[in-house]
Amino acid sequence: MTKKIAFLNILLIPFILLSQDYSNSWKEYFSYNSINDVVLGNNKLYGVSENAVFSYDLTTHEINELTTINGLSGETITTLHYSETYGLLMIGHDNGLIEIAFDSNNEVLSVVDIVDKPTIPPNDKSINHFNEYNGLVYISTGYGVSVYDLEHLEFGDTYYLGTSGTQINVSQTTIFQDYIYVACQDGNGIKRALLSNPNLIDSQEWEQVTTGDFYAIQEFAGKLYAYRTSRHVFEVSINNTLTQLLQYADPPLDVKVFDGVLSVTTKNDNFTYLPDYVLITQVNVNSTASTQFTSGVANQTSTFIGTVDLGVLATQLANPIEFEEIHPDGPLRNSPFSIQAGSNELWVTFGDYTLTYNPSPLRKWGISHLVEEDWINISQDSVLGARDLNAISINPFNTSQVFISSFNDGILEVNDNVPEILYNEDNSGLESLVVPNNPNLKSIRVSGTTFDSEGLLWSCTGRVEHPLKSYNPSTGQWQEYGFDDLIINPLTDEFGYSDIVIDQNGNKWMGGYKLGLVGVNAAGTIYKNVVSDEQNLPSSFISALAVDKRNQLWIGTIKG
Repeated sequence: MTKKIAFLNILLIPFILLSQDYSNSWKEYFSYNSINDVVLGNNKLYGVSENAVFSYDLTTHEINELTTINGLSGETITTLHYSETYGLLMIGHDNGLIEIAFDSNNEVLSVVDIVDKPTIPPNDKSINHFNEYNGLVYISTGYGVSVYDLEHLEFGDTYYLGTSGTQINVSQTTIFQDYIYVACQDGNGIKRALLSNPNLIDSQEWEQVTTGDFYAIQEFAGKLYAYRTSRHVFEVSINNTLTQLLQYADPPLDVKVFDGVLSVTTKNDNFTYLPDYVLITQVNVNSTASTQFTSGVANQTSTFIGTVDLGVLATQLANPIEFEEIHPDGPLRNSPFSIQAGSNELWVTFGDYTLTYNPSPLRKWGISHLVEEDWINISQDSVLGARDLNAISINPFNTSQVFISSFNDGILEVNDNVPEILYNEDNSGLESLVVPNNPNLKSIRVSGTTFDSEGLLWSCTGRVEHPLKSYNPSTGQWQEYGFDDLIINPLTDEFGYSDIVIDQNGNKWMGGYKLGLVGVNAAGTIYKNVVSDEQNLPSSFISALAVDKRNQLWIGTIKG
């Protein structure tokens, strides 16, 4: 169902959509390991990954997910806010989209006013922070501050606070002694104005408290604190005097107040404070695991810390030694590069290479394996140093054995979810590219792989003399095949191969970047090469291949 509401406003014309829920017909698999923000409310912890949200009941420990099948957009989420008064969760995105999830029903409201505003550059629409006060939410954005009425679910005014009303990046707002304060970046410092001023849309009505770059500003227990990107924290008096309190080792990433506790999070530390900036506890990243912090929030008993790869870490304020890892079950990341299904299981890799088959920057990610409804995640520390893991081939004669291509280090063999062998130029028939003026450079760029009906693993390697290779897992024997008629200079004549498939006649079909479609018969001889538009191929850049049940070859190119 779609619902549109329009009313007269000189700044924003609200456009609201009720998103549809597809949870009865779809199943989602999102990663919640990398957390962008955490908030508390309604006796729940809310955590957000790149594009999905989860809630964790602090009493029952029940976890629920809110994703695209429930109506979320799937766009990158930047910040959250839970309203206790109205029983709703506000979700802000980097493109200006705001989504509202209600406790009372399963509907997700999409508010697209900022997204559709043509006078705001797309890069400036990011939602930086929500601040609720007396039924209004002051939304800090890359262009200024917009006001949203939670009672009527509609926008009010927008404040452009730069010189002569130009757009500036506002990080955060807070209310202190009848004033609204805004923390700004790009040298615009801190500004304030009386909240009761009926003309706040006039930038001349705002007073400059100080200049500089400020990430956050927060009222806490009757005092006002400002956080500069230089890592300094100041107490700000009502007379606009700034008193430096301390300097953190790293820039603050997140500053929140909840339940009478102030939480300040940097990439390496989470600090919690009582009024008057009395430290309760400091949690250092070295006391948890090898990760980085992203956000944090605390109540009277616990602190909850968002991380880049461990979800949310929870620990007791009184004894921050033991940590509970909180997040829904899921794959390692939300950026799969290859997936492979077989035997009612799913394998996922996250390495990559560019369109021109450049492996840099080298990425060392792990592997995810879905068995029934449980995810088995193989960490990046367990893949024997293999980087840019991509294509996946499950041995049809031994489904617990899986071979995964590395576009820099060879082929990784995984048995019973344990990486055991990394095949390279030292222990296999694989070969590295050769750069004449850099003979010590080693890079084994394996991409597409597949098994044939006899149990041989076939693989493609870019920028080498013998791109096509076979491997027999039973005997350990390798065989290589060169393309002498097509490749004169291995380093430049072909950068890489997107895919390899085998038809019912045993012919191997490879999709190249420059060479187009290459067909190799069962004897290992090239018998087909389709590369040009004159041969009815839209592009020599083959992106995908498939053989159907009628033994027909389907070819996908960069142009269709």
